[in-house]
Amino acid sequence: MIAVSGTQVLDSEPFSGRDILFPSPFPVEEELSVPVALGGMFKNVAAICLHLVGPLRGKKTGASLTQCFHQTLTMAKRLQARRLDGIDYNPWVEFIKLSSEDDIVNLGQGFPDFPPPAFAVEAFQHAVSGDFMLNQYTTAFGYPPLTRILASFFGKLLGQEINPRKNVLVTVGAYGALFTAFQALVDEGDEVIIIEPFFDCYEPMTLMAGGRPVFVSLKPSPTRDGELDSCSDWQLDPVELASKFTSRTKALILNTPSNPLGKVFSRAELELVASLCQQHDVVCIADEVYQWLVYDGYQHVSIASLPGMWDRTLTIGSAGKTFSATGWKVGWVLGPGRLLKHLHTVHQNSIFHCPTQAQAAVAESFEWEQLHFGQPSSYFVQFQQASQRSRDHVMRSLQSVGLRPIIPQGSYFLITDISELKSKMPDLPGATDEPYDSRFVKWMIKNKGLGAIPVSIFYSAPHRKHFDHYIRICFVKDESTLQAMDKKLQKWKDELGP
Repeated sequence: MIAVSGTQVLDSEPFSGRDILFPSPFPVEEELSVPVALGGMFKNVAAICLHLVGPLRGKKTGASLTQCFHQTLTMAKRLQARRLDGIDYNPWVEFIKLSSEDDIVNLGQGFPDFPPPAFAVEAFQHAVSGDFMLNQYTTAFGYPPLTRILASFFGKLLGQEINPRKNVLVTVGAYGALFTAFQALVDEGDEVIIIEPFFDCYEPMTLMAGGRPVFVSLKPSPTRDGELDSCSDWQLDPVELASKFTSRTKALILNTPSNPLGKVFSRAELELVASLCQQHDVVCIADEVYQWLVYDGYQHVSIASLPGMWDRTLTIGSAGKTFSATGWKVGWVLGPGRLLKHLHTVHQNSIFHCPTQAQAAVAESFEWEQLHFGQPSSYFVQFQQASQRSRDHVMRSLQSVGLRPIIPQGSYFLITDISELKSKMPDLPGATDEPYDSRFVKWMIKNKGLGAIPVSIFYSAPHRKHFDHYIRICFVKDESTLQAMDKKLQKWKDELGP
């Protein structure tokens, strides 16, 4: 029981604020008897009474005073960890939901809406119906046949002797690889340089690890009349980039080919980044999930292959992007043992290991590709060619309604300039502080049946207003999807008139 104003109330006794009148201020005549574990929650007895009685005054609660007391204490306690502050909203949830409505052509989310190659599907079928032990746990840091083929395949490309046990970690998608890297290497107060526009998880992952994001923007060149812009015109300012490195800089994120821009960083740009990382003893986290999708004769260069960079680079890849099977969620990290051992620590104390059958399927798929690599029968060659055709198709269609696509050098994506439509429709519905591209995408989904992603979400808050006249389109889609897009755009064009 507890005592309030000299009146004893049993824990089981229902209490109504109507039954007892409490003058204000509420007099306390004798000390409340409360569990010892609650001691110290309030500084004095009067505060306890005010918290306890406040919600009950003049109400029929039907709850005991004790229940209300415990409820009040629970409500007063902070629930979420402080590292979640400010990162609870995820724009993907909102835009994916909008684009999932019937008759919407979804060009926003980055996934192929066609099957993986036949050899990959067969590999998964083998994994499910073959060796029954693939239904059980495998080695914590990667299914051995997969870590071996990754070490062999990428070792040749990077010019390194890669140890499958020490230099490879298999993760739950590239997303899991990124999260593990941040948690393993970024400490409270560490700075992480992020090149914008950036894949939007880099910033919250830095914050969750206790780090501080430091942003440097690619600068687009002035528009040339009569020509489409290219993402190759978006360049780093060497002086500005160098100024971002300090004694607190722990890591730099490099995404090439990049999302959302589709930029493939040149060797000269990579050498600039490498030089600064070495000069300031900084780790490079290289997100290279689109490395096989490079167009127009451009070449992907892994920064880990440059002199002096293997020992300070984590190279991240994705089976989902490599074999058009994003739902398999198999990713990996390659790097020196001195870095990978810390990622191992995070991995073994979080997910411990990834689903065995998906890893087995990816291992068999890489074995198939290794036999055909560099030949016309190579899936990487065929997929790149098909994706470039889809890219060109989408660019032509977007131009027909007055949009200005920026030619991507690689990846699944292109961004398109909507400035002309912004000048014609400046006052679209939406919150006053909502970036224009976000309002435009919602308008386009609702009125034109086309889904996209606003590019402002790929920028830090101070820079969003400068880049709110672009939207991101995924062009790695089935032919039927592209035809459906064409119909929507043709209708839009007809509405615009001559």
